[in-house]
Amino acid sequence: MNGKYKDLFKELLLAYKNNEFLEKLDDIKSKSNLKEEEFIKLVASLCGVEIDISSNYKEDLLDAIANYSNNTKIVSKIAACTSTCTSHNKKTKCESSCPFDAILYNALEKETYIDNDKCADCGICIDACPHGNFVDKVEFMPLFDLINKNATVIAAVAPAISGQFGDDVSMNQMRSAFKKLGFTEMIEVAFFADMLTLKEAFEFNDHIKTEDDLMITSCCCPMWVGMLKKVYGDLVKHVTPSVSPMIAAGRVMKELNPNCKVVFIGPCVAKKAEAREKDLLGAIDFVLTFQELKEIFDVLNIEPSKLEEDKSTEYASKGGRLYARTGGVSIAIEDAIKKLFPEKAKLLKPVQGNGVKECKELLMKAQEKNLNANFIEGMGCVGGCVGGPKKLIPTDKGKEHVDDFANSSQVKVAIDSSCMLEFLNRLGITCIEDFGSESKTEIFHREF
Repeated sequence: MNGKYKDLFKELLLAYKNNEFLEKLDDIKSKSNLKEEEFIKLVASLCGVEIDISSNYKEDLLDAIANYSNNTKIVSKIAACTSTCTSHNKKTKCESSCPFDAILYNALEKETYIDNDKCADCGICIDACPHGNFVDKVEFMPLFDLINKNATVIAAVAPAISGQFGDDVSMNQMRSAFKKLGFTEMIEVAFFADMLTLKEAFEFNDHIKTEDDLMITSCCCPMWVGMLKKVYGDLVKHVTPSVSPMIAAGRVMKELNPNCKVVFIGPCVAKKAEAREKDLLGAIDFVLTFQELKEIFDVLNIEPSKLEEDKSTEYASKGGRLYARTGGVSIAIEDAIKKLFPEKAKLLKPVQGNGVKECKELLMKAQEKNLNANFIEGMGCVGGCVGGPKKLIPTDKGKEHVDDFANSSQVKVAIDSSCMLEFLNRLGITCIEDFGSESKTEIFHREF
């Protein structure tokens, strides 16, 4: 959510909660300086939906919320701009910020626009624009309807959540906060990262026969995957056919309970787009960012730091929790390779791309066969997910919290988690060696 509009979102949410939504829309519109089309686009985005511009927009909004569909675009431009932020390279700030060159300038209209074929919905332009002309959809209103209908709704929290809602707020207090909000349960996505760690270890064993072979891990970052697919397509053959931990979480939970809804909570706008990818649709029903969740907690008077702990069995490993920061994926997978394939571990030469600039440099070197590594991890945000655009605390502080929580884990390496082995057994994966079978691990599989 663009910070410029967070107060407006709070107003809309409170009005929706109190059944005063239509009246509030009239009140807000009367005070707004936006043109009618811009106002309708903005309000629709804050309600997580897409509607046509018409005089019946209020009724259309209610209908779209009640009949929510997550097949719409995430990032949109709601207002015209004057291009006054053009810099020395003759590009506007939004143009310069886009890692996919998806924002173009129309000289005739003297206006920037989004090329939807190139756009990966990463959301970087939202923060780059000084005028607030770009917005992303906030998917809470339709989710709020589901919660109020007592549906089974599971919060799947990104590993980067450690410390985001207070230095001393525990994961068990966060579970209490989600349940107070109306969620049925909260799970750590780190647990499903553990499952992907094992799959990636087997992928390494399969891909790397000599030091000159190359493996690009597809875990975690949709911006990294987007760069590979849209800009460095000739390297896709080296990308492992694995889903992200977020998608794994949704698929596994729905395999075990087909009637549940799964909501991912993290620091990343691009995850909203990932959940909408054609081959991934259905795994994740809604995505909320940390900033959006904070606004929701504020409106509903939920303070995690003041809640009792809702305790759970320890189930996620150190490695899975480290996925939240740059280098964490490499550490987790290297530890698993050392245990599973000790001889093959001697070949492992990992390298990490920390932020878009470094990712591009690494991929260019890989194209030129000038890379002194055979395992590439890429994070679109500097610092990894703890540096995501919708984080609540500084990146270095987020990393510190993640490292502390990871190091306190009872389980250190994914392969040692008895709880995970029980889950896998329910999925038909009866032994670790099954991760070498594509048919056995289809639930974690994705073709690029």
